[in-house]
Amino acid sequence: MLVGLAVLAVRSGRSKDLEIVVLRDQVAVLRRQVARPTLTEADRSLLAAVGRVLPRRRREGWLVTPATLLRWHRRRLARHWTKPATPAAGPAIYIGADPPVCRADGHREPHVGVPAHPRRTVPPRPPHRPIHGVADLRDHHIKPAPHRAAVSWSAFLRSQAAVACDFATVDTVLMRRFYVLFFIDVTTREVILGGITTNPTAACTTQAARSLSLHHAGRPHQCRALVRDGAGQFRGGFDAVLASEAITVITTPVRTPVANAYAERWVGALRRELLDRTLIWNRRQLHCLLEEYIRHYNIHRPHRALNQQAPRPTAATPMFRPGVPVTSRRRCGGLIHEYRHAA
Repeated sequence: MLVGLAVLAVRSGRSKDLEIVVLRDQVAVLRRQVARPTLTEADRSLLAAVGRVLPRRRREGWLVTPATLLRWHRRRLARHWTKPATPAAGPAIYIGADPPVCRADGHREPHVGVPAHPRRTVPPRPPHRPIHGVADLRDHHIKPAPHRAAVSWSAFLRSQAAVACDFATVDTVLMRRFYVLFFIDVTTREVILGGITTNPTAACTTQAARSLSLHHAGRPHQCRALVRDGAGQFRGGFDAVLASEAITVITTPVRTPVANAYAERWVGALRRELLDRTLIWNRRQLHCLLEEYIRHYNIHRPHRALNQQAPRPTAATPMFRPGVPVTSRRRCGGLIHEYRHAA
């Protein structure tokens, strides 16, 4: 392929134009005969690389669509990060006796050591009978006592005026993984970009904590707690910087994403609205896209929890008024459209 590109560089423009006309005609003939051609990995790589630099009007008549390129990228990432399957442990073997039998209500019968029988069953225990004369709590819309006394993570974090932080991973076309550190204010939904790195360390998170302290310097009452997971990058200097600002660090339990639901929800929105709709090639492109998306998220994007307002509404983002002309503005290379009232 590289030799062919070098030969094309020294050819005259007239011969190239004639060859392009002939090749287009051949492609049109083949598309009438073959509904779905077979492509190799080299073909997919060439189309994905050329599709990024070729103008949109020059991509008409291609065999693939942008959705196809994104699907190839997702399959390639899945094959790259998939671990080999481990052999599953086989069932327990009982020799000369029946295996332990489980009742219908979940209780386990002891091992009795009698010969196996295919029709041996254990009758379930009788159901529990309610006490007569006591009204059902569900008729009065009252939850059971443990749930009535418990506090959800959402209500707890809002009461603490907390800031949630986490890492979001982004894989490029060249199979290079970037880690995006971000902070999100639970009360206002404002997102702050902490940094982008290929090797998240304690030094990176400590510097991000200093930036967060400077961001909330003028409004300390809005940040009284910070929610994070138990990763090693958040220990040491990260907690010390937050403690100096009188910010309490709340560590989420292991494998409990609901405890950091605000950060998880923002990662999902970031993937659905931006990352899953484009191909990332390098760190510079990722940084530009993230800054523009976060600016759109904080200033223009409405939130149901904020009464359809943005986290930081400005005079340039008024509410919709019927009868007023609306203009559209593209963000993130045309992936996102912002609609405003015409001046």
